[in-house]
Amino acid sequence: MDIGKERDVQFDLILALDVIEHLEDYFSFLREIKPKSRHHIFHIPLDLSVQTVFRRSALLKRRDLHAHLHYFTKETALRTLRDVGYVVLDYFYTPRSVELGSERIQKILKIPRRICFAVHEDLTARILGGFSLLVLTQ
Repeated sequence: MDIGKERDVQFDLILALDVIEHLEDYFSFLREIKPKSRHHIFHIPLDLSVQTVFRRSALLKRRDLHAHLHYFTKETALRTLRDVGYVVLDYFYTPRSVELGSERIQKILKIPRRICFAVHEDLTARILGGFSLLVLTQ
């Protein structure tokens, strides 16, 4: 069912894991699901980083392989949720490319990502990329 269209449903928690980057109008989706639950958990890939901008086809590859229509940084993801009226209660990075990366560039960047992330999480996500954001909202 499309819970955004359902009128009389209420949930304890809604999970939207790797969803909004695929939606043409993710603002409407976020507004539709907001009143359906007190808490929401979002998992948002952070595709925008220095290394993805420098690599000519990195973002287009995400569009072709994963059907990502929108690209986020930590700041734009959190601001989007706040702009729609969510209160961000907590968030943390998930290291998708460090743990799951199997492509050549991902394998090359695994060790630098791990070392740099231990020193400065935000800077590593912004420069090297390869992370997503897990966000708890109200």
